[in-house]
Amino acid sequence: MNTSLTPPLPEPAQAPAASPAQPPGWWGSLRADVDCVLARDPAARNRLEVWTIYPGVHAVAWHRVAHALWQRGWRYLPRWMAFVARALTQVDIHPGARIGQRFFIDHGAGVVIGETAEIGDDVTLYHGVTLGGTTWRAGKRHPTLGHRVVVGAGAKILGAIEVGDDARIAANSVVIEPVPAGATVVGIPGRVVARRRDAPHGFDLNHHLIPDPLGKAVSCLLDRVARLEAASAPTGPAQAQRPDSDCARCDGAQLPHTLPHTLPPGADSQPCPQPCPTEE
Repeated sequence: MNTSLTPPLPEPAQAPAASPAQPPGWWGSLRADVDCVLARDPAARNRLEVWTIYPGVHAVAWHRVAHALWQRGWRYLPRWMAFVARALTQVDIHPGARIGQRFFIDHGAGVVIGETAEIGDDVTLYHGVTLGGTTWRAGKRHPTLGHRVVVGAGAKILGAIEVGDDARIAANSVVIEPVPAGATVVGIPGRVVARRRDAPHGFDLNHHLIPDPLGKAVSCLLDRVARLEAASAPTGPAQAQRPDSDCARCDGAQLPHTLPHTLPPGADSQPCPQPCPTEE
């Protein structure tokens, strides 16, 4: 009981709990897909061109309808829609795959996205990309791509692995292990060769600027061999042969015949026809 002379102050009204942001509808998602093509493809000149002749946009538009039906329990009709979309666009997206906003499939030809694949926002795939599985068991068996991932042409990402945000997958790579955020992966099997890069325009589409780990390793080995030869070379006046000397020409001519795996059956390496002159 309130015995004071002042009336009690009313309690402040509590703000309603913020509801989670609802994804845009089919039309809003399609408009965002068209806008992202204009932002990422210099060859796209206007919206009419993107609407009418970009198979990646058509495939994603068909998929968004098929996926909505799939989530409501339909099975045959979404699969039939995916079949028709594949025949028209050469892009095979299972209606069960989850795809985020502003998804861009450049060129479109040969892209395959499996049933349990998950793709974040602002992802770019080039032609020939496969998001496939590695098991016949039901359940999660396809990869999960984070936001702003770029996958180069012909790359294969296999299994229920995660590719972190802002990662880049080089063309023709085969990725079978998780990829950390911001990393660059190249090779078969894919290996992380670079960490996070800064993208000056928001999207790092320079998937051709990929380090060459094999070339770098060979270059390091050649440098190492040169240093070892320089350290072990004699210091006398006849420490090295001139490139234009008779010995150099003779050794160069005989080199292919002295390699064991290049000799024909029953043949032996032939000695140098003339003795190499000695330098005074």
